[in-house]
Amino acid sequence: MRMFSPAFAARALWQMRVRRRPFVLSHGISSRCNLQCRFCRYWRKSKGEMSTPEILKMIDEASSFGIGVYNAWTVEPLLRPDLPEILKYAKGLGLVTSMVTNGKLLAKRSSELSDLDYLSVSLDGLESYRSLRGSAPDEVIKGVKAAMDEGHEVLINCVISRANLHELKDLVCLAEDLGAWISFEPIHQEEGISKEIWEELGIVDKASYKKAIDGLIKMKRKGAPIINSQTYLKMVMDQSSRFRCHASQIILHVASDGIIENCRARSKPLGYISHGLEKAWLAASDEMKKTRESCDGCLFFGYVENSLLYDIVPEVMAHYKWM
Repeated sequence: MRMFSPAFAARALWQMRVRRRPFVLSHGISSRCNLQCRFCRYWRKSKGEMSTPEILKMIDEASSFGIGVYNAWTVEPLLRPDLPEILKYAKGLGLVTSMVTNGKLLAKRSSELSDLDYLSVSLDGLESYRSLRGSAPDEVIKGVKAAMDEGHEVLINCVISRANLHELKDLVCLAEDLGAWISFEPIHQEEGISKEIWEELGIVDKASYKKAIDGLIKMKRKGAPIINSQTYLKMVMDQSSRFRCHASQIILHVASDGIIENCRARSKPLGYISHGLEKAWLAASDEMKKTRESCDGCLFFGYVENSLLYDIVPEVMAHYKWM
């Protein structure tokens, strides 16, 4: 697992705790997808996309603002031909680069990702994958292998639902066999997803659910390549978000059309990156604070784990294995 240098950690702390600015730019780089996952809202609504020059200008401004990490995600980054150029530009400015992909095009394009530091691939099951995401998992596994052959460390992301509850252990074993890492987070009831889908995929059998998550905790303790902390997994098991959310203090969210949003759970438009990154962030800061203070919390692992790191929770600092 790649470790950050003390200098990088100090830079992040200075940016977030002293300057009180976010350190990660999470960019919805594409509005298109080559899958139609039933529990995802992002592919259901057509949005515009920033041009390459607009994205490079945003990254310039992000670097000047103190951002240290550029994350490309949603809906499917690998559908953008200019992705390698964008990653190279961010890397050239000293930003750590990250990407979240469904992996369907990964085998075809993994050789173009030499400027990518962190690669996350969504894979929620083997038997259940087709019903969840409308495709076979074979291409994704092939893509993970291709990326690893190119020298990438890979994190497999699994969204826990009723459909794949019986496959969680198998996915950990698959990650071990591949030499990859794996993360888990529970399905989130997104706006725009039908009641029928939620009733089908939501957790109903609480006893089976707790047993499955307890199994993950035990595997984690035995050294399985699960990146999540035990603190977080216990929250998932209890379905309780017992943490202070710092997501908007850590991460600046920019959608594909250049609109600044608070977070994945609260995606209300707060400003426009075209007005200038620093100006737009400052204009949105008060609304972000109100949203943060009124939020009931979610269990997206990136928000929870990084918020716990922000609050210097010892077990999370010791056992959370990603960024």
